Amino acid sequence: MKKNLLILFFISIALSIGGNLTWRYFTNPTGDRKVVFTPANLQHFTSGNLNYTIYRAKNGVSDDVIYHLHGRNLDDSIWNDDTYFTSMLQAHWQRSSIKPPTVVVVSYGSVWLLTPKNSRVENGLLDDFIARLPQIESKVGKPSRRILLGESMGGLNVLILGLSHPKMFSKIAALCPVIYLESPFSDYSTQRAAMKRTGADPKIIYGVTQLAKNYVSNNEEWNAIDPISSIERADQSYPELYLSCGLYDKYGNFEGTEALANLAIKRGVKTRWHPIYGGHCAIDIASLADFLSSN
Repeated sequence: MKKNLLILFFISIALSIGGNLTWRYFTNPTGDRKVVFTPANLQHFTSGNLNYTIYRAKNGVSDDVIYHLHGRNLDDSIWNDDTYFTSMLQAHWQRSSIKPPTVVVVSYGSVWLLTPKNSRVENGLLDDFIARLPQIESKVGKPSRRILLGESMGGLNVLILGLSHPKMFSKIAALCPVIYLESPFSDYSTQRAAMKRTGADPKIIYGVTQLAKNYVSNNEEWNAIDPISSIERADQSYPELYLSCGLYDKYGNFEGTEALANLAIKRGVKTRWHPIYGGHCAIDIASLADFLSSN
């Protein structure tokens, strides 16, 4: 009797596992939604620890250059990825017969932050990129305008770069930039209140805070690059801004991005603020494409 019950028990487990595996087989996604577009021609280069790829649309390009600083865990090959928002931008331009800017995707690895030399970093990536810009443009050609584009980690990086060197760039498009009203050095109760207020994932906030502390040692060094602090020095001569963020961004970036947009407008900076009903890096392709390619 006990033996029969044991057999029935193992049979029921096997049927349960088999049913679960069958359900997963038929219900899991079987592919990706891919964008139909004509990929840009590309040239890849390496300079020190910087990798960059130059992309030129096959139907021709304008005299402007977009410097695209990618998000976390990506690289300089992302522009022609047919599952990423960058392919949607290209498809939009191709449908309207616009000659887009040349695009240079810049990468210092999967995770990086543009900071000047400070007590934490001996050779700041911000200084390194500015020093290598003439070399890059010897291959691209002198641009009519330099435009910055970045998402998530890259959104923070383009704001650091553009707001610290405002005369070098004409436009900055920061998508779901990782910015907050609080400092990475705020106490736990302050950060906990912010997570509750913004709906941010605590694990993500911990990771973002640790990343920032790898590049800056204290509040003074953070304030030197923090976009919220930097915009307080801005005036009407600063680059035009395009800022967007999803209301339900799991990084909790909506609050900081909206505050940045409001401060920029107050300081007289020409600003387009695009709040999105969605999650992290939800993007309005049409308005972004227009911003990047318009005069």
